[in-house]
Amino acid sequence: MLKLADNPAITYPEDTCVRDMTGTWWVAHTKPRQEKAFARDLFARGISYFLPLVERVTIIRGRKFRPLIPLFSGYVFACGTEDDRYEMFADNRIAGTIKVHDQDRFVDELTQIQNAVTAAVPLDPWPYLRKGRRCRIRTGAFKDLEGIVVRRKGVTRLVLTVETLGQAVAMEIDAGLLDPAV
Repeated sequence: MLKLADNPAITYPEDTCVRDMTGTWWVAHTKPRQEKAFARDLFARGISYFLPLVERVTIIRGRKFRPLIPLFSGYVFACGTEDDRYEMFADNRIAGTIKVHDQDRFVDELTQIQNAVTAAVPLDPWPYLRKGRRCRIRTGAFKDLEGIVVRRKGVTRLVLTVETLGQAVAMEIDAGLLDPAV
């Protein structure tokens, strides 16, 4: 288990908004438990990436640990040229890449995830739901975030999706802050 300081940055270049990264976006499907090592490899090569990490509490032999784990297990989002994509395969840490067909939509989705991760909102992996009503947060710190509203155990959640992966994450939200998306 890595110390917090030994984890890779969530983005490279560090503290860069996903929207400001230039190039073509690719989804790298890593081999098991290789996400952080792959992010460090991309950093060493100067290839832009986004690896959303969240803190999880685990108890091992009675001791509490709070490691940072990838929000989307097995995936790292990289941005660059076709040559950068070719270089990604040099380390033998990825199984393949997924082509992003709608780059603008993908960047919008990743920006929403990045905003939620950097705000330290508790996020949980969530099954991606194709059906359901899309809503937008009307006001507050997460104004204009858009997702699918679900209720689970009496709690309203907004599910933020990454369609290219077919995965999503959910955040608790007050239903009174939501408006139907147009």
